[in-house]
Parts: sequence; C-alpha cells; structure tokens
Amino acid sequence: METTQDWIMAALKLLGALGLLIYGMHMMSEALQKMAGPQLRHIISRMTSNRFTGMLTGTAVTCAVQSSSATTVMTVSFVSAGLLTLSQAISVIMGANIGTTLTAWILSLGYNVDLTAVVFPCFLVGYVLIGRKRFRYAGDFLFGIAFLFMSLVLLSATGREMDLEHNRAVMDFFGSFDTGSYLAILQFLGLGTLITCVLQSSAAVMAITILLCSTGVLPIHLGIALVMGENIGTTATANLAALSAGVEARRAALAHLVFNVIGVLWVLAVFYPFTSLVCGVAGYDMNAAGQTEKLPVVLALFHTGFNVTNTALLIGFIPQLERLVRWLIPDGAGRKKKSGAHLKYIQSHLVQVPEIAVLQAQRETEYFGLRVQWMFSMVGQLLETSDSKAFAELYSDIEKEEDATDKTELEIAEYLQMVSEGHLSYSTKMKVRRMMRQISELESIGDVCYSLARTMARKRATGNVFGERQVAQLRDLMALCDSALTQMRAVAFGRRGDVDEAAEAQSGSEGLAETYRIKNEINLKYNQLKADNVAAVNNGEYDYSSGTIFVDLVRDCKRLGGYVVNVVEAREAIK
Repeated sequence: METTQDWIMAALKLLGALGLLIYGMHMMSEALQKMAGPQLRHIISRMTSNRFTGMLTGTAVTCAVQSSSATTVMTVSFVSAGLLTLSQAISVIMGANIGTTLTAWILSLGYNVDLTAVVFPCFLVGYVLIGRKRFRYAGDFLFGIAFLFMSLVLLSATGREMDLEHNRAVMDFFGSFDTGSYLAILQFLGLGTLITCVLQSSAAVMAITILLCSTGVLPIHLGIALVMGENIGTTATANLAALSAGVEARRAALAHLVFNVIGVLWVLAVFYPFTSLVCGVAGYDMNAAGQTEKLPVVLALFHTGFNVTNTALLIGFIPQLERLVRWLIPDGAGRKKKSGAHLKYIQSHLVQVPEIAVLQAQRETEYFGLRVQWMFSMVGQLLETSDSKAFAELYSDIEKEEDATDKTELEIAEYLQMVSEGHLSYSTKMKVRRMMRQISELESIGDVCYSLARTMARKRATGNVFGERQVAQLRDLMALCDSALTQMRAVAFGRRGDVDEAAEAQSGSEGLAETYRIKNEINLKYNQLKADNVAAVNNGEYDYSSGTIFVDLVRDCKRLGGYVVNVVEAREAIK
C-alpha cells in the first residue's frame, strides 16, 4: 500500500469487517436464543444436577448460541431468579468457557477456506425464511451466519491487501518487543484484556489477533498473550450487567472473572513450555520461516487447550471457588439503590431474551404473593397486640408495606409491558396476561390488609374494646384467610413449602376446587358473624360502635377471599 488514502480505505474496510463480525455473531446468538428461549431455560436450570452435567450444559449452550457472554449473562439471570445455586452457576460458566472455543475454530476456518460460496446461499434462504413468520428466527440465524462468514472473507482479503508483512514500520514495531520477556507478554495480555472490555466481543479481538498473526506481523507468543487477555476481558459483560443485581448474581459474575484469572496465572507460570506444546501439536515450528498459514490453527488450539485444561484443573475446586467469591462479596454488600428496591428477582439489565424476562417476572410475582401473605400476618399480630408502642410500630410497617405493594405492582407491570414489546410466543403472551391480572389482584390484597390495619387503629383511637368472643371470632376468620393465601400460593405459584401434605398433592382443578371451598367457608363465616353481631348489638352485649367496627373487619376478610380466588383463577383461565 502506497498512499495515505489506501491506508485509510484499508482501515475502514477492517473496521467495517469487524463491525459486521460482531453484528453477525450477535444476530446468530439472539436468533438461537429466541428460537429456543424456553428450552434453553429448562436445559440450564435442570441439567445442572452435578458439576459435570453443569459444565457440559454450559459447553453445549455456548456452542449453540456462539456467545459465552450470552450464556454467562443467562446463568447470572437464573442465579438472580433463584433457579440456580452459585455452585451450579460456576459449573455452567466453566462449560461456557469451553464452548466459546468453537468460535476461534470458526474464525481460523475463514483464513484457510474460501467461505464466499456459503455467504450468498445463506442470504437467499434466510430472506425466504424471514418472510415466513413461523421461520423468522431461523432466517435471522442464517443472516447472522452469512454476515459472520462475509466478515471473515473481508478480513482475510483486507489482510492480504494491507500487505503488512512487507511494511517495514509495522514489522519493526512488533519486532521491537522481546518475545522471550515476560514484560512483553504481560503488556499484550493487558492490551487484549483492555480491547475486549472496550469492544465487548472476544470474537472481534480473536479475529484481529488471527489477522495479525496470519500475515506474519505479530509473533505467536504475543498473539497467544492477546488470547489470554481476551479470556479475562470477556468476563466484563456479565460483571457489568450484574453490578446493580443481587448479591448472588454478582458472585456468579465474579466467579467467571476469578476462574479465568486463575487460569491465566497458571499458564503464565508455564507459558513457554505450554506454548511450545501447542505449537508442536499443531505442527508449527517456531524456529522455521513461513508456515504463517498454520498460525490461526495454533491460536484456536491454544484457546481450546487453555480453557479445557483450566476447567479440568478447577472443576474439582468449585466449593473453594464459591467460598472465595462469597468472601469477596459478603452478604449484604452493595445493597440495591432505592430505585427498583421493591423488586427481588427482576433485573432488566440482565435480560437476553423475552422468555428469560418472563421467568424473572414469574419469580417476582411469586415473591409478591409471599409478601402480601406476610403483610396479612402482621395484621393478625395487630389484633393480638395490646402495647401501644408495639401497635404503632406494627401499623407503621404495614403502612410502608402497602406503599411497597403499590410500587411493586407498577414496576412489574412496566417490566412486563417492556417485555411485551418483543416477539413472544403465544404461550408466553398468555403468561404475561396472567401475571398482569395476578399482580393487580395481589395489590388489592395489600389494600385490604391496610384497610384492616386502619380499622384496628380506628378501634384503638376511639377506645372501643372487643370482647373475648369477638376476638376469638376474628381470630378464626383470619386463620381461614391465611389458609386461603397459603392455598393461593400453592396453586397459583406452585410454592408449597409451607402447605400441609393434603395441599401438597393438589394440582389443577383440584387445587382450584379447594380454593373455592375455603372462599365459601369464609363467606359462610362472614354471614354468620354479621348476623351474630346484629343479634349481640340488639341484646346489648356490646355497643353499636364496636359492632360497626367488627363488621368492617369481617367484610374486609370476605373481600380478601374474593381477591385470592381471582389470583388463582388467573392461572387456570389463561394458560
């Protein structure tokens, strides 16, 4: 290349090819995740019974979606939603590191095989499939492959066009680094880490490394150092996404960084023997001239050897890795900020595909159900509390919780609205509709709890005192309401941890029938207590004011039973 204009055009071609590579990889990953969103969720959440199946799951999923960052962020999302334990997540992340090595082999293929013949058929078939709604994501996937292969063709052509091996300034620059010095190795390791963090794509940095090595400009030792840096830099995506997530999610993301850093440290300790071994396996003689066509294979082989060996060495130390990240991020570290503090499982910045977002919303809705039952239990404590200070503290807690339920409903609804803007399957749309109705009814239960608390506060303020029979009647009715809430959580959300064995076995219509039975019992109790109250007031057993407050309380309990049925019916009616 002779003129400045030629260099500018070559640089633009190179940057454009890298942009096309990143976009193609992203398009492939996103299309596959959308095609298999629920299946990926089930695979990752269920096939992690032990560290080895977890590792294999991470490998398979990453090979499928062609993105270790996507797998890692999904895994962090599942930890945040409580579907995976930290140790399970670490095993999946180890597998993701192995799965991502397939990308390096694909990139090396582009420098040894002419992929032009594959590009245009992929575009043609992809265009046809995109036009058919049923196969839209398959078309997107083929477009992603086409963009990926086209970028490799462009990178290879641009590398030849730049003719870097005959550029004295470039050769002198890279030649000025002593490949036998650990200082140079550390410099390029840091450079690889920095570039990967900035580009948020280890594939792009790998492509640059292969380009430089295949032209003979970059010595293989420095290229391998860049690859090691990529392994550290690629952990930035999950760690950035988990910054404002829960403690367990941040621990899972940190585990990915710790795992890769440990791998880099032991490789540095045996860097030159390990590099020689890889070159020997690839049939590359570092002392011989030429053979640059083998360097892409050497880099891909090193990437695979590094990650496979690192996983083999550390998979037996998952408990120790877990303890280390728990020590680095202790419980209670970095509490959530006030914004969004009412949500436990939803992390919008961790969302990769709508199905995963819906999963997080499901867990949040389940937690919402637990909170309103806890709120009702505080109302029960108010009934039993005689101490004024304790009563005031309890009432204040209920008041705060009522405000939190209002905000929780709004935040979940806004999140579901955002999710609905994506392309959802019919079943996923039904889940969103169901949760929209459920959160509305759960918020109404929170309103009832607050109404009960206000009525009890009014009773105390006016000096009304219930008799032992009234307290016993209210206690029985509220126990029925608590049973209804427990049954609601069991049927609507499948949370049966605090349900007796009879309720444990219930499902489907049987569970709904039991919910109706409890609701009918609440209604009968309401009618009985209302009639008994009228008779008691007429007989002068207690005054009219106390009777009015008593009826207000039992009426609110009846309302609560109705909202409970609505929550359960939402699950049964929308499937």
